Order: sequence, then C-alpha cells, then structure tokens
Amino acid sequence: MAMLRALGHIRRMRGGAQSHLMRCSDGHYYVVKFQNNPQHPRILVNELLGTFLAKHLGLPVTPVAVIEVSPELIRLTPELCVELPRARVPCSPGLQFGSRYPGDPHRVTMLDFLPDELLMQVSNLHEFAGMLVFDKWTCNTNGRQTLFFPRELGDREQAERVYETVMIDQGFCFNAGEWTFPDAPLRGLYARNKVYSGIIGRESFDPWLERLEKNVSERLLHKLIGEIPPAWYADDLDSVNRLGEQLLRRRGRVPELILSARNTTRRPFPNWV
Repeated sequence: MAMLRALGHIRRMRGGAQSHLMRCSDGHYYVVKFQNNPQHPRILVNELLGTFLAKHLGLPVTPVAVIEVSPELIRLTPELCVELPRARVPCSPGLQFGSRYPGDPHRVTMLDFLPDELLMQVSNLHEFAGMLVFDKWTCNTNGRQTLFFPRELGDREQAERVYETVMIDQGFCFNAGEWTFPDAPLRGLYARNKVYSGIIGRESFDPWLERLEKNVSERLLHKLIGEIPPAWYADDLDSVNRLGEQLLRRRGRVPELILSARNTTRRPFPNWV
C-alpha cells in the first residue's frame, strides 16, 4: 500500500475522533484520524483493518491510506489540534489514517440522512444486509455509520439523480480500543429499519456469509496486519495477532448474532417471514 503525504488542511470534521479533512499528495482529499485522537490510538488500526476486511466482503467502502503528516504542516496549521476537556494540543505528526472523500468536497455534498422516499431509491440499499454481517462479525459497538452521495445517470438533458451509500467509520469495530467482543443484539444495526426492507429471511444474508467464509483466511489477515504501522498498536504485535485469531473463530457465530437481532422488540427486519 502506497503511503501518501498530507499537503493542506481543509476543515475539521464532526465526530469524537476529531478527524480533519486534508488534501493529499495523490490529488485526492482524505478524512484523517490522528494517533493522539481522544478515543484511542487503536482506532486507527480498527479503521484500516476493518475497511480492508469490508472491502474483501465486497462492501461499499472508500479507499483508505496511511498518510504522513509532517511536523511543519502541523506547526503552520493551528486548526490541526485536539480539543481535550482542559487543554488544546497539536495533532501528532507522523503516520495517520486516511479515508478518501468521495470526490471534491467543494463540489460533492455528502449526506448522513435521506428522507424515506429517497432512502428507498438508494441504488445499493441491499448492501445494508452485508454491512450487518460485517458489523456483527467485528462486534461494531457503534451504530452503523454511512453516508449518501448523489450520482447523475444519463445524458445532460435527461439526467436522473440517484444516491449511493458508502460505509464509513470502522473505529468502534472490535469494541474500539478494548479489542474485545461484547456482543449485544442491537449493536451494529443502522438506525432506520427501512434499509432492511429487502430482507425476507436468512437467505438474504447468505451471499455475505459465504464471502465471509471463503474470502477471509488466516493468510489474508496476516497480510493485512502487515500493512498496519506498528506505532498504531504500540508495537504489540501479539495483541493484534490475537485479534486476528479471534476474528477467524467468530465467522461461524454471525448467523446466530443476526437471529438475535431479529428477535428483539425493535424488529429490524420488517419483511422477514
């Protein structure tokens, strides 16, 4: 995986990790999370490893990268700081995590909410089922975070605007900085049941469950772990390897975890028969 350099700061982003939107050396824009973010340094591991794994399941994720942020850029950019309860400290220089922004942020508007009518027209709405397989497997202790962005189809005279969804924020997979798996029925679900309206039974999850078994192996996890900067896990390779071993063992538990979500009073799958 190629390493990029941050060239300029655009703006601070919302969220507990206090990430920043930055222009990088490949000409794209990235949402950058820093090692000294207020949540935990391991959040960067979770983001990189989680996004890699989601990609191997065929889920809609943005390209990610390791991004070098220089001490000089931080020194010259007062906005690159972390707001703590009683202090304001500069972001740490060095290797950080970056998630590519889908387009030019000056031209592309990303939305975290769509009205029901537009939500049901999202072109890849069926992939929320795959997202849930991923989130149950990795024990995402946050609700599923996703963004919607518009795409124009057709020629200019008869253009039709449709939306796609992209899965973001894998920071709380593996229970954030704990790297434990405290499973609970409602964890990992998206906030609105309508995205699961296409789920009619266990078979709706089968394509994703099959990919989980076939596409994720010990060899793959070893390769992906090798892409992670050791500073992000304090050079404790044993801990990150144990995390990989737990993920391999958990693959077979996903169907029962999905069933436990189905049986809650929330009833997230309205058309499961």
